[in-house]
Amino acid sequence: MDEKDWIMLQCLYEERNITKAAEKLYISQPAMTYRLKQLEKEFGAKIVARGKKGVEFTSQGEYIAKYARNMILQLRNTKEYVRNMDEEVRGILRIGASSNFSRYELPSILHKFVSKYPDVEIQLRTGWSFDIVHLLQKEEVHLGIVRGNYAWQEEKHLLREESLYIVSKNPINDLKELPSLPRINYGTDQTLKTLIDHWWQETYDQSPTITMEVDRIDTCKELILTGMGYAILPGISLKQNDHLHKIELTTKDQKPLTRNTWLIYRERSLELSVVKVFIEFLKKCLTPFVL
Repeated sequence: MDEKDWIMLQCLYEERNITKAAEKLYISQPAMTYRLKQLEKEFGAKIVARGKKGVEFTSQGEYIAKYARNMILQLRNTKEYVRNMDEEVRGILRIGASSNFSRYELPSILHKFVSKYPDVEIQLRTGWSFDIVHLLQKEEVHLGIVRGNYAWQEEKHLLREESLYIVSKNPINDLKELPSLPRINYGTDQTLKTLIDHWWQETYDQSPTITMEVDRIDTCKELILTGMGYAILPGISLKQNDHLHKIELTTKDQKPLTRNTWLIYRERSLELSVVKVFIEFLKKCLTPFVL
């Protein structure tokens, strides 16, 4: 059993379908089926059982798939550490970042970093902050950039503190009228949704009038520009040339309601020169301030 077998088993474990796994690895289905049978002979155990919807791993297969994943991880880590044993900044940097940070902030940061360190290859995964934390826990990324407060037990650094705003095309002169005005909601991280919901419950004794539900902040902003309603948006998504009216959310004691952006990572990742340099670079680019 070698590296190709580890990768094949890991891919099959994720896809649970031989055809899809073979397509993903650019090999033929018969070739994958043949190699799978050879592995079953080698281990003297059935690895998968075929079903109507794909394949299911047996208890022995589950154990072997876990072994394959661990071996892939160990080999990747070994290669990364060996490449980083000298003082040159080079190699692969695996980053996990929240979708909104990746949309509004990260491109310019990565461009500047790669311009300064051209021998670094960036591998980026984006998604909800919860998923980024999960990727870091599984060691699939070197570091994570998440929005909202998560229980991370290792290294973390506050990158940004931003305000939340009521955003509309035309001025809203009396916030007491807000519950009766049409509101546009958008798909977002649960931590932001909870923060907004708590503020609303502390401020009003009736539910908001939600007239539209969209999947992206950008779509929400375009609808606001047409006058279709207002929304509560994080400062990261707002620019001076948006030509939108905004009112900063405040708590009962008149303090700005803010949301944090965190850099999280494991201390041992600093042994990789490319990770250490990027973290220092990122801290300089994004010193904490209220946006």
